[in-house]
Amino acid sequence: MTGDLAVGTGLQLGYERVVAVRPSDVSIPLGRLTAIIGPNGSGKSTLLHAIGGLIEPQAGTLRVAYPRERISYVMQSVSFPEGVPLSVREVVRMGRYPTTGWFGRFRGADRRRVDEVMERLNVTDLGRRHLEELSGGQRQRVYVAQGMAQDHDVLLLDEPLTGLDIVSARIIDDIIHDETDNGRTVVLTTHDLAEARAADHVVLMSGRVVASGPPEEVLTEAHLRDAYNLGELHDHGGLFIDSPHEEC
Repeated sequence: MTGDLAVGTGLQLGYERVVAVRPSDVSIPLGRLTAIIGPNGSGKSTLLHAIGGLIEPQAGTLRVAYPRERISYVMQSVSFPEGVPLSVREVVRMGRYPTTGWFGRFRGADRRRVDEVMERLNVTDLGRRHLEELSGGQRQRVYVAQGMAQDHDVLLLDEPLTGLDIVSARIIDDIIHDETDNGRTVVLTTHDLAEARAADHVVLMSGRVVASGPPEEVLTEAHLRDAYNLGELHDHGGLFIDSPHEEC
């Protein structure tokens, strides 16, 4: 698959009067794995929101190849009403709502899709349990299963592997690569330099797009020093250790 999922020109992003991403040019290819990396507060999640259609540009243009309903977005954290005893299976079923509607009838194909993704994410045995009973890794697998249940051409993931146990991280990493092997586009945010190096395409951010392109062209010492303040950039076994600024 050739072409671009998203092309931004003079793209400025933010929330009300707050600018999170200063005017930048960026492109993200179709059918590949793109990693968006940078320090906390660099605008990684904001760019992901814009690609997913959750926010509009403050300035410039952003062209996205697919409509919002064909883009599945797995956020870093998902909020559900307190006191509502949602089971794991009910949460995964919500991924079918863009197709069935909130009150639409579930057909055999919908139930089979839910069964399939729960099996792939190894949460079938958790189906009757409530979210608050799960570990962080289990919850993350449930959220990814919900995203996979949606009919989609693009999968957006906000720091999908951060803080996970080894089993959950391996399961989700396999899903990510299966998606691109099947011709879909995956865009994820990360703090992990090794994870970014394993992607097909990288966008390096620091309140703007510092560089984008193949990992070997983007993740250079010069670009990394530009994106990370001196004293914040450490490479310990391929991991970035960032100062704890608030993420945007």
